[in-house]
Amino acid sequence: MALTLLRGMRSSVPFRSNSGLFFTVLRPQLSRFTTRATESAQATEPKAAPKSIQLATKEAAEQKTQGFEAVIGIETHVQLSTVTKAFCSCPYNYGSQPNSTICPTCMGHPGTLPVLNEKVVECAVKLGLALNCEISMTSKFDRKQYFYPDLPKGYQISQFDIPIAKKGYVDLDLPVEFGGGHRKFGITRVHMEEDAGKLLHSESGSYSQVDLNRAGVPLLEIVSEPDMRTGIEAAEYGAELQRIVRYLGVSNGNMQEGSLRCDVNVSVRPVGQSEFGTKVEIKNMNSFSEINRAIDYEISRQILLHKEGQADQIVQETRLWDESSQKTFTMRKKEGLADYRYFPEPDLPEVVLTTDYIDEISKSMPELPEAKRRRYENMGLSMQDVLFLANDDNVAHFFDSTLEHGADAKLACNWIMGDIAAYLKNEKLSINETKLTPLELSELIAYIKNGTISGKIGKEILVELIAKGGTVKGVIEEKDLVQIADPAAIEAMVDKVIADNPKQLEQYRAGKTKLQGFFAGQVMKASKGKANPVLLNKILGEKLNAN
Repeated sequence: MALTLLRGMRSSVPFRSNSGLFFTVLRPQLSRFTTRATESAQATEPKAAPKSIQLATKEAAEQKTQGFEAVIGIETHVQLSTVTKAFCSCPYNYGSQPNSTICPTCMGHPGTLPVLNEKVVECAVKLGLALNCEISMTSKFDRKQYFYPDLPKGYQISQFDIPIAKKGYVDLDLPVEFGGGHRKFGITRVHMEEDAGKLLHSESGSYSQVDLNRAGVPLLEIVSEPDMRTGIEAAEYGAELQRIVRYLGVSNGNMQEGSLRCDVNVSVRPVGQSEFGTKVEIKNMNSFSEINRAIDYEISRQILLHKEGQADQIVQETRLWDESSQKTFTMRKKEGLADYRYFPEPDLPEVVLTTDYIDEISKSMPELPEAKRRRYENMGLSMQDVLFLANDDNVAHFFDSTLEHGADAKLACNWIMGDIAAYLKNEKLSINETKLTPLELSELIAYIKNGTISGKIGKEILVELIAKGGTVKGVIEEKDLVQIADPAAIEAMVDKVIADNPKQLEQYRAGKTKLQGFFAGQVMKASKGKANPVLLNKILGEKLNAN
């Protein structure tokens, strides 16, 4: 394998890994960001505890009232879940041994030619339609040229002036805890490109290794309009894009795997000013809550510089978010478009689409999060219910299937958001990984509604169904859980409990009416939780208040 050379490198030595594969080994200077971030966090102040997202939102709102407003845009890279890479037949599996899924094409060897993966185009059209974009019937690829050790060709195949989709928008609803409300954010463009490799830094920082497994993996870059004004709006925008790509099945959207990466551009300006301020790009955010906190910090930093008369210190640059210190730090000065020296990719033809091709993809599109939220809202569900259900396509599908079996929407929602969600969170499972079926949830709701079992017994049965499967009817029969609804049987148990507790009866009739709960509990214990609670309380009340 050819060695990668870079400016400032002291030596370049290949070595063989345990799997027999060569790494490209570099010896650059230590990362300035890592050093500065660590030194600043240790020398200036102790690590700040992460702020709650509610507090961050409140602070962002307060900053806006100080005479400034933020202008925020986001560039989002979505890694596609295709079987092979964008321009060669190599597979990509996250977590594979370094340099185990590479070939001369994705390594950038001279004489190799790229061949476009048609699935990448299909995914791009799907996402463009989902984002309400205009689809370009003819688009092309361009070379974006820059130097970096993990970019083996010395350029990235991307799209510059004719992207595959443009001029779209995305609708979303803010969470109720942040004031709620509907938002609409513009989408400037969606374009196709390939990913670069990855640098693996040593613990000592004395050398780095290049893993080219990711080189050539297909990406879609989504560029938003600068329509967002707060950290929470930006975080929710990112979360909505994640929902959309997962609904479409074009990507798993996992931020921790790098399948969805958000680079945020932030500037501030005096309220009422139409001209944008100097924008700063922020990277290295691994969750939506980090996006929110990073933006709120950067807004505060820029406003402070404005107020101290040091606005000229705000320069166009790339800054990295450091979660431990809750601050951003300079990484590098931002390159302009001219630095990339774009020109049309000579080894790839234009991408020409037909109306029939686009119509076929449009017809195959699933119901998207926004449409699903509006449908659930029309069912009379609260916005909190709507947002929870539509957040996960698997949960939404389970809910819809439960309704198809005749369950009441609100009751089904309550079970899914309550006991089922709690179980999934505790066991770290998705709803598809349980043995509960929509049919059996609808049956469980029906058995409770018709009085065959109580809600308490229903909860016990639910745990059994989630963990072991089976049917509601089968569990009821196996464990003899049918609710006791015979008035005579319940009355007999009530009489016995009252007779066995004369002291409590005397106290009740002396005015301690809260003891009714004690008697009800004793009856439930005697009936093993099977007594009909409505009938029990009616009979118990009559007996306790009798002369």
